[in-house]
Amino acid sequence: MEDRPDFSQIKSFEEFSKYYWYREELQKICKGLGLDSSGMKVELNHVIEEYFKGNKIAPKNKTASKTKNRAAAKLSLSTGLIECGFTFGPRFRDFFSAQTGVAKFKFNVDMVATAKKVKQDGDTSFTLGDLLDVYYGKKTYAKYDKICLQWNKFVQDFCADPASAAFPNKLKAAAALWKQVRDSTRPKIYTHQLLEENKNGV
Repeated sequence: MEDRPDFSQIKSFEEFSKYYWYREELQKICKGLGLDSSGMKVELNHVIEEYFKGNKIAPKNKTASKTKNRAAAKLSLSTGLIECGFTFGPRFRDFFSAQTGVAKFKFNVDMVATAKKVKQDGDTSFTLGDLLDVYYGKKTYAKYDKICLQWNKFVQDFCADPASAAFPNKLKAAAALWKQVRDSTRPKIYTHQLLEENKNGV
């Protein structure tokens, strides 16, 4: 089993994605690289993915808020996502905040998956209005791979295994097993075999 290396030793996003990272770890990595460290885990992963592509997503600049608001005012629901150079940064967060009335707007995981696929496909017909429809669940373009919810699924599968009944504190036992796979390249899933292999350490 291969232990997770220090981030500075990782050479690609593909290698980075083999390991499990907590949100706090992702924030620390982004801050250390001088990148935007705000947002949900999925947004931080996106920032790091862009970093490996050679694109630096800079931290929010609070002093430039007036400029940002003017830039956001130029956006409309008919603006093409590719045309406006869409990112998960403050300019677009402000725009969607104004559209939804949600003061602290956060992009949901399906919006992130959709924006990524639109860019990959080069779909110039896809607009910010379409992305808003994804937010409200009115439209589906790309579904987010719920791999970020690995821990929850791991615990769920562990508890569903009849063998887990032998443990008075199932969560503690699941956490001990999770530790075995979290920092390794092993698949981040629970299997009965994993329990058998690590019975003495749980």
